[in-house]
Amino acid sequence: MLPVERLAETMILTSQGGLPGMSADVQRLISASLSDGTKRGYQNDIAHFEDWGGIVPAPPETVAAYLAELSATYRTATIVRRVTALSKAHDAIGAPNPTKSEIVRATMRGIKRTLGTATKEAKPVLREDLFQMLERMGDGAKDIRDKALLLLGFAGAFRRSELVGLDIADIEHVRQGIVVTLRRSKTDQIGAGRKIGIPFGRSKWCPVKHLTEWLDQAKIETGPLFRGVNRHGYVAEQRLSGEAVCIIVKQRAEAAGFDPGGYSGHSLRAGLATSAAMAGASAWKIRAQTGHASDAMLARYIRDGDMFTSNAAGAVL
Repeated sequence: MLPVERLAETMILTSQGGLPGMSADVQRLISASLSDGTKRGYQNDIAHFEDWGGIVPAPPETVAAYLAELSATYRTATIVRRVTALSKAHDAIGAPNPTKSEIVRATMRGIKRTLGTATKEAKPVLREDLFQMLERMGDGAKDIRDKALLLLGFAGAFRRSELVGLDIADIEHVRQGIVVTLRRSKTDQIGAGRKIGIPFGRSKWCPVKHLTEWLDQAKIETGPLFRGVNRHGYVAEQRLSGEAVCIIVKQRAEAAGFDPGGYSGHSLRAGLATSAAMAGASAWKIRAQTGHASDAMLARYIRDGDMFTSNAAGAVL
């Protein structure tokens, strides 16, 4: 048995403590192949298994019993993640992998059939919803920032981490609008980068116009694009957190008369994809904006957007 800290270290091949036969430089680079969030996730999942009473390496029967107990209180997605962590933990130490046994596979099939595999999805901020939220906003520094943040987040279909990770240097003004360079994202951990075009809007809610207003208001020329603003209108040097985006979306939705419960930082991204599908945009054009790897990943947004297009019931009622 390895302590959870040492096991997680072995799983992610960090250089702390050293691994036999591997140079510090190689360990450092392999460790950098995983995000900090992934590393923390592995450690937390293995710690949960050991707090339950499990030991790595574990026999298949123990893992199956653990999963069965999880099914009483956790969603399928969480259980699947824990199975992945246990699988990687066993592979990392060269032990027989219990998650590949038939008893564990059958247990997971039973969990999926019993609990289902549907995931909780953020409520999309659709075009009309966004405009209603913007109409309720004032002209203070925080309002100007939030208008720019909501419009850019929607138009670029950005994840909240991508939105708050943007710097002034990532914005290029061109004849058609602006080009945003996304240097790294959830699906681009190696930093290949991607460029997203944000065109001038045809309504008064132009994302380019309102982003320019925010930059003029904040008087910032370098560094983070979106920053904190205090009640006196002072603009901080530090960038907003991803959680701040979620809070802003919820607050602005509630101010516009919506129930904020279903909204999150993902609502802007979901809103653009769904609104574009409703407007008849092709799947590949939507993917070009969202960065989804495949139509399958985008399917739920297109399905929701097309729900009332040529609806069969509408044709007969």
